[in-house]
Amino acid sequence: MPRLHAEPLFFCCAWAALAFAGAYWGTWWIGALLSVGLLILISAASLQVLAQTEDPALERQVRWGILGVAALGLAVYLNAFG
Repeated sequence: MPRLHAEPLFFCCAWAALAFAGAYWGTWWIGALLSVGLLILISAASLQVLAQTEDPALERQVRWGILGVAALGLAVYLNAFG
C-alpha cells in the first residue's frame, strides 16, 4: 500500500470542510460552487504553474492561496449576508 502524504490529505480535508461550511451556513449552491468551482480553478492554476515552472513548491503555494482566498470570500459573504 502506498504511503499517505499528510499535506495533500490535509488540503483535501480543508477543501471539503470549506465546501461543507458554505453549504451549512450559506446555501447549497455556495457549497456546490466551492467544491466544483474551486476544482476547475485549482486544477487550471496547478496545470499552468507546473507547465511553466515545474516547481511543486510554487504549485503548492498557489493551491493553498486559492483556498485561502475562497475561505476569506466565504467569511465575508457570511458576515454580510448570513
